[in-house]
Amino acid sequence: MKVKTQSKKVNKAWLNDHVNDPYVKLAQKEGYRARAAYKLKEIDETLGLIRPGHLVVDLGSAPGAWSQYLRRRLSPQGAAVGELNGTIVALDLLPMEPIEGVQFIQGDFREDAVLAQLEAAVAGRQADVVVSDMAPNLSGIESSDAARIAHLIELALDFSQNHLKPQGALVVKLFHGSGYSQLVKLFKATFKVVKPIKPKSSRDKSSETFLVGIGLISPRSE
Repeated sequence: MKVKTQSKKVNKAWLNDHVNDPYVKLAQKEGYRARAAYKLKEIDETLGLIRPGHLVVDLGSAPGAWSQYLRRRLSPQGAAVGELNGTIVALDLLPMEPIEGVQFIQGDFREDAVLAQLEAAVAGRQADVVVSDMAPNLSGIESSDAARIAHLIELALDFSQNHLKPQGALVVKLFHGSGYSQLVKLFKATFKVVKPIKPKSSRDKSSETFLVGIGLISPRSE
């Protein structure tokens, strides 16, 4: 019974933190589906990654907060609907409610057939920015989870090497802990500039952080 009681306390504490979270309240006020929008917003505002006319690929897009931010960022008036100056292609294993102007593909990024759909959607164009909020289902076994996280990041890196403009940027979510330093090393071998960022909207208790790579060292031609 103690375990159940403790679990209830933890859930209640999380719910209390969530309800009182200023970013949750701001997301509700500004019409974002999740507080995660402010993580990408802060990264973008810090580094100036997203510009009008860009082609942006959003990996692990559900429920859609990052695509919503991108859509507003590429709108001349910062609007959630209407004119769009740019292209957004989003992908996730989970379904995502439609966002005006965003092309969505539902499927597993690890499968070749889904990757082929994504490649068809960009239609031979090179992306200006790839953003990835992909995260695997975690088992709680650190070594296993680290391997799953690393695999998704390696796939995002490989996609970026094949589909990013030479001066393009990749933003990925990762976690401090097992495998972190190896992934930073991999980023430094791929990009000219590598910046780790922990946005203010990323909860202090979370080991979550973000890596941004800018400018491919060895871009691959198609």
